[in-house]
Amino acid sequence: MAKIANASGGAEATGSRGHHAPPVLKVADAPRELERAPLVLNNRSLGWITDAVAGVCENPMPKWWWPAFILSAGTMGMMFSLLAYLVSTGTGVWGLNTSANWAWDITNFVFWIGIGHAGTLISAVLFLLRQKWRTSINRAAEAMTIFAVACAGIFPVFHTGRVWFALYPGYLIPMPNSNWIWPQFRSPLLWDVFAVSTYGTVSLLFWYVGLIPDLATLRDRAKTKLRKLGYGVFSLGWSNSNRHWSNYEKAYLILAGLSTPLVLSVHSIVSFDFAVSQVPGWHATIFPPYFVAGAIFSGFGMVLTLLIPMRSLFNLHDLITVRHVELMCKVLLATGSIVGYAYGMEFFIAWYGGSPYELWAFLRNRVADPFIFGPLFKVPTAPYWWAYWMMISCNVISPHLFWSRKLRTNVVFVWIVSIFVNIGMWFERFVIIVTSLHRDYLPSSWGYFTPSWVDVFTFVGSFGLFMTLFLLFIRFLPVIAISEVKGVTPQADPHHPLGGAKEHH
Repeated sequence: MAKIANASGGAEATGSRGHHAPPVLKVADAPRELERAPLVLNNRSLGWITDAVAGVCENPMPKWWWPAFILSAGTMGMMFSLLAYLVSTGTGVWGLNTSANWAWDITNFVFWIGIGHAGTLISAVLFLLRQKWRTSINRAAEAMTIFAVACAGIFPVFHTGRVWFALYPGYLIPMPNSNWIWPQFRSPLLWDVFAVSTYGTVSLLFWYVGLIPDLATLRDRAKTKLRKLGYGVFSLGWSNSNRHWSNYEKAYLILAGLSTPLVLSVHSIVSFDFAVSQVPGWHATIFPPYFVAGAIFSGFGMVLTLLIPMRSLFNLHDLITVRHVELMCKVLLATGSIVGYAYGMEFFIAWYGGSPYELWAFLRNRVADPFIFGPLFKVPTAPYWWAYWMMISCNVISPHLFWSRKLRTNVVFVWIVSIFVNIGMWFERFVIIVTSLHRDYLPSSWGYFTPSWVDVFTFVGSFGLFMTLFLLFIRFLPVIAISEVKGVTPQADPHHPLGGAKEHH
């Protein structure tokens, strides 16, 4: 409740000429339990924010950076060597068999596409909802989106074995050609091409537009001609004028509006790869919202996995605060609950649909473990029970630990759980794909998928590509949006005492 008091504390105060002084509006302090921690700690000045963020890429990298870069670049090189081996030899070097003709390749594709969803959600959706806490984490999340899409694009192209057919006009791109071969527009695999390419293009534009003011800051602070030239070219002549800021905010808002439907559409279309088929375990209408929630869930898990070490290694605790970590944990809790609900609903649909094949796919291919369901219900052990229960443990049980505020504000504990989330979401995609394919309608064609060493190291190499790009991003670009973080500080508010307002006592 607001209280109106005058300057004398009770009686009316008059000015030097006898005029009554205007009453001063004082707002009572909020209850302690309703107070929110500031988004930038310790009342840091605007100059300190610029120095802290720009210093990450201006100063020499810490000693750990070069070993980490060499390791990740070497792992990336291993992946490209294995892909060359795959093209020269054939997809038989993978563990694919007659039943499981989709396995680790498409599992990894869906996994990486899901990782990229947090960046667009943080940047676009939370921006449209005016959530100011996004400002310290959106830049790294946007970069993560671009790098994850780059990793994801490798697998659907190379899983065909003959890569040149994917690039040949007419197979994926509807261009006239001498063979008059045109893409099958009724196939969701072709929808993936348009969805993922559109998603990657808009995400790249959104990321770059947000970088422009900060690139100009680095240009003005550059001490060498090469850095000044590089940042000057990519800052597009930014001069910090009112006209530039007006055009920038319009462009950013338009791109946010374009990106928001992509959060829902891209992984929905990825889910159609499975949902439009007749394979037991895939043919379900719950897949689009289920996949979208799972993508956001896995994306936020990866954001926490990357940002928690980064804030410690570069001493950014005042900018990426415990409040940011706690809010991301709440998003993990919400999306993890949706994913858990979808797991349960899949069983209900399998039972309610009355199809014995659907029920078999869930109960005897996935769930029945040898310790509980086998002896209790006399059900044969499911071949992939270990993968299913790993998925349940990581994706359903671990996020619910965040109901405790003490746990979701424990940064080390949150980082460990975020790794479990990443592991569990990979197993989710593995369970969906492999357990539905390894047993066909004919028992004579049943098999058991076992990944080959090429499968394993190609996937490990994709992490090398991801981390190489992320380390280069840390080295040359601001990891936090300088201009956006400044906009949420008290100094940026003209009505705040620190922003220039007069405080009356």
